[in-house]
Amino acid sequence: MISELVKSAVDNVMSGRDAFCKFLSANDSGETGGHQSGILISISAKSMLFTDRELKENHILKKNGVVKWQDDFTTGCTFTWYESKKELRITGFGRGFDLLRPEYTGALFVLIRLTEQDFLGYFFNTDDDIQEFLDSFGLTPAETNRLIEKDRVDTESLERNAAIEFIKSLTVEFPSSDEMSAAARMISARANIDRLYGDPDKMLLRYTEAEYRLFKAIEHERYGKTVAAGFRSVDEFVAMANQVLNRRKSRAGKSLEHHLAAIFDDHKIRYKAQAVTEGNKRPDFLFPSEEAYHDMSFSIDKICTLAAKTTCKDRWRQILNEADRLRDENKYLCTMQQGISAAQMDEMQAEKVILVVPKPYIKAYPVDRRDRIWTLADFVDHVKRMEGII
Repeated sequence: MISELVKSAVDNVMSGRDAFCKFLSANDSGETGGHQSGILISISAKSMLFTDRELKENHILKKNGVVKWQDDFTTGCTFTWYESKKELRITGFGRGFDLLRPEYTGALFVLIRLTEQDFLGYFFNTDDDIQEFLDSFGLTPAETNRLIEKDRVDTESLERNAAIEFIKSLTVEFPSSDEMSAAARMISARANIDRLYGDPDKMLLRYTEAEYRLFKAIEHERYGKTVAAGFRSVDEFVAMANQVLNRRKSRAGKSLEHHLAAIFDDHKIRYKAQAVTEGNKRPDFLFPSEEAYHDMSFSIDKICTLAAKTTCKDRWRQILNEADRLRDENKYLCTMQQGISAAQMDEMQAEKVILVVPKPYIKAYPVDRRDRIWTLADFVDHVKRMEGII
């Protein structure tokens, strides 16, 4: 069930003027011990705080505000734009501010503008809260570090036309998760002449973002006129809202697995999704096959598993016992999580868990532990070597 704090944040995003969210990096949380001040905000959100004229006339621009945090307590704050660095920061929370600590690395930060000076701020630091918030807006981690676009429908002509064509072809209200993911990849390929073959990290990000836009387009097509026309009763509104939110939650669960499988197929990698190991345990991906795993004469050096979890601050321990034969071997975990604390990364290393993260997201992790992280390209190459493809 959605927590009261997440529910409040979602409601306030919908009623506020603008909203922004991002995963806290190790620098944001103070984990690196560096001299960064406050939280770095994407420059894509500068329009939430300053006018074009203000930005043009000032090289360093400051604006004071008031933030109510976690629906609980209030502090002052200062937004600063540095033209020379193209950086935007929020600072000035005062002494004793307790929400920027190393254990908040990887937490989801949400900032909502109510008026020119009044803001709301939230930090979500568990997988459940993070996923509930993202699901409420049909977002994946790939769509963070930017303004939350509450009613965006993609405007890129090629992708829009392909999406419209797909929607017109539907014979059901909403396609299944695997059909949605496959359609997103097809639309992405049609809208982008280069398919980025050979760059699994960029492909994964492109696919997840394309699926988000397609999902929003179908929502707009299915519900846009009804919403615009209004509702005859509160019960009617609540019924539709619940229907929409439940579908948003269900579509996010499997999309990462679908896109990874497509990338593995592109690279001619042999694998079994949801293979059965011991005791009916089912790792997300088993390489090269279920038959090889159960063949005790097949070398353990030629077998590995990969778990797929969009966020993993708490859930990573679930993968430790998915394959008894690989208990003492490295365990690979692909995630879209942007930032995990150093302490958690040390726990993972002790359990032989290797994170597989899209390359652009690695910069959100503690700098002295980034060398432990594999890109998706690294993992693909590892499996291809293991299977004798390269």
